[in-house]
Amino acid sequence: MANPSAFLDSNILIYTDDSRSPAKQATATLLIQAHISQRTGVVSIQALQEYFSVVTGKFGISPDAAREKVQILGALTVFQPATKDVLAAIDLHRLHHISFWDALIVRAASQSGCRTLLSEDMQHGRRIDGVEIVNPFLD
Repeated sequence: MANPSAFLDSNILIYTDDSRSPAKQATATLLIQAHISQRTGVVSIQALQEYFSVVTGKFGISPDAAREKVQILGALTVFQPATKDVLAAIDLHRLHHISFWDALIVRAASQSGCRTLLSEDMQHGRRIDGVEIVNPFLD
């Protein structure tokens, strides 16, 4: 039986290339590999864009190498938001006092049927719109 789907925030993707944090790099890499092989991982277009922007800027990874990685990450289920999702994210932002970008990630997770959102950037254990935020880097 497959694990329930989990949504991977951009920081999980980014840590796979962050050699300054080897423990987080290993955890993130194993998470992504497991979710790809089990077909249980979901990402959004937003997370893929953020990944590319950060690793080519902050880490100096070549655009060609980052493009290849985005192609690999595309093996996960990829959520593509519509206008209704942007509007719903605005409502989540206003209701829950989270950034618009975090609200859009939560909306993407919810609409993808995920009950778990793996993220280091949001409050661990918090539930928003039926989605529990889990920081996979906590001991």
